Parts: sequence; structure tokens; C-alpha cells
Amino acid sequence: MAGGSTGASGRATGEFVLKPWELHGEGREFERIGGELAKAVTALEQGLAALGAPWGADQPGSGFAAAYGPARGELVGGLRELAGQVTDVGTGLHTMAARTADTDTSAAKGFGATAVPTVSSGSSATPGAAPVVPKDMSV
Repeated sequence: MAGGSTGASGRATGEFVLKPWELHGEGREFERIGGELAKAVTALEQGLAALGAPWGADQPGSGFAAAYGPARGELVGGLRELAGQVTDVGTGLHTMAARTADTDTSAAKGFGATAVPTVSSGSSATPGAAPVVPKDMSV
């Protein structure tokens, strides 16, 4: 998904390409971002807790506390939920990659295809043979 490199649509040919190894890479990126967001939410929560209740116990301070307390809880809870959802997108991309690879491999086997032999320079692969779908080629 970064730069649109995972899916390519050929409008003229109606072709759509998913590369499982790129989906895995993007999945790891979403998981990383979700983890970073979760850490930032924890730091925010700790920072807010360290402030205590500086608004005081008088009437204006009590009014502020009555509005601030629930809003603070909703904000932190919403951000924590968002971090989990971003991480879940990564998990979903891994699932999509695995299912895409499994489907491609099953389809190739259904047509009686076998793995393409390693191609040395100057030679060509066996005509009609489907390539083995890599599970993950990212670094």
C-alpha cells in the first residue's frame, strides 16, 4: 500500500496483482505504527496523571474537573482503541497475504502446474508451468 505498489490495476487488461510479500511488509508497518501509538497513549496517560488536579477544589475548579474527567477518559480510551485498530489492520494484511498465497498455490496445483525450475541466465522456464508463490520475500 505504500506508494500503491502492492496492488496494480491494469485498466486495459482488467488485471489486479497482489504480492503477498508486500502485504506482509505493510502488515508489519501497521503493527509498528500501532505499537508506537500505544506507547504514545501510555506516555500521555502518565503525563496527565502526573499533573494531578491543579485546578483546585473551589467552584470553578470543581466545574472544570466535572467536565475534564470524563473527557480525559474518553480521549485516552479512544486513542488506545485506535492503536489497537491500527495494529489489527496489520494482522488483517498478514491474513490477506497468507490467503492470497494459499489461493494462488491451490489454483496452480488445480491446473496441474508444478514449481518453475530455477532459471539461469539465457534459459527460460518451462512453458505453462506456474511459479511457486513466495510466502514472504521482504527483509
